[in-house]
Parts: sequence; structure tokens; C-alpha cells
Amino acid sequence: MSYTATKHRDIHNMSSLLASLCEDTHGEEVSVEDLLNAVGRRAFGPLLLLLGFVAISPLTIIPGTSWLTAFVTLLVAGQIVLGQSRPWLPKKALSVRFPREHLVAGINKVDGIASKIDRLLQPRLCFLTAPPFVQVIAAICVFAALVTFPLGLVPFGPVLPGLGIMFIGLGLTSRDGIMVLIAGGAVIGAGFLLINVLERIF
Repeated sequence: MSYTATKHRDIHNMSSLLASLCEDTHGEEVSVEDLLNAVGRRAFGPLLLLLGFVAISPLTIIPGTSWLTAFVTLLVAGQIVLGQSRPWLPKKALSVRFPREHLVAGINKVDGIASKIDRLLQPRLCFLTAPPFVQVIAAICVFAALVTFPLGLVPFGPVLPGLGIMFIGLGLTSRDGIMVLIAGGAVIGAGFLLINVLERIF
């Protein structure tokens, strides 16, 4: 990795998120609290970006991780909808631990495309990332978290809503309304995927 260790770095795109997760976590295991401390707890955008990344990372091979990520996303996005200024999470959720090797594997997996994604980001349609539109975006994120619960029973089912959450986090972090719109498309696709799965079952 070519990242430079920097404490309390500014999370403003995908590369800075990966840098923080790589350099500011240590040991064989990391907790949810460690991950949140690495990206900072004051801003909702980086937290949603983190949660979306975790949702599509190798961490999800650990049973229950997809549902835990969806639950935390539901809490974070719900607080945006309610107009909270800072995110809050229960201690029990913060104490959950994962093998750090799965986190590093996820970082290495997307490292090559992170800079390409970042080159697409720029401030545009910024009104979509500010109130009252941000509450609407957060509601879409809540929907993405909710559909993740049933899609968690389907192989690779959580990937599409996870991408939507990650793109919402990217859009809010970089104030890129176009990225937010792309995220909305991914979440709509997740909704159609759920409908298709339910139709096959029933």
C-alpha cells in the first residue's frame, strides 16, 4: 500500500477512506468502534461510505456481518432523517469484532479502482447533499438497509444495496449530487432484485 499514515485524516473520497482503514487500525482483530474511530464519528457521509464498503467487502463472509452492517446503516441513516447533528451507536454494536485480515483483503480488492472512482467525484448538484434533500437521500439509505436483511439470505444479494450505500456515502462526503443519483439507481435495482427473489419463492 502506498498510503501515508496520518491520524485523524480528512475523509473526502474512496482513497482517503482506504488509507485511514489501513493505517489507523491495528492488531489481529478490529471492532466496529475501531473502524468508526478510523474515519471519524462527527460526519455522516464518511460513516455511510465506510458501511457501504464493509457491505461489499470480504468481511461479509463472516456469518451475520451483512445484517449487522444493515442494522448499523439503518441507525445512522435514520438519525439523518430525524435531523440529528451527530451519529450515535449502541455500545453492543460498537464492541463487535472482526478479523483484520478480511478488512485488509477488502482494501486490497478495491485499491486499484479507488483512484479511478475518485477522479469521477466533484462538487456538483450540491443541493442534493444538503437539507432538506439529504433527508430524502437518507430515507433511500434506510430502504437499502431494510432490503439487505432479506437479500442477506441470497448469495451476493447484499452487494447491490451495499453499493448504493457506499455511493451515497461518497456523494455526501464529496458533495457530489450525481453520485447520489447513481446511488439511488443502485438502490432501486436492489428493490427490483428483492421483488424478483420473492416472486421466485412465492
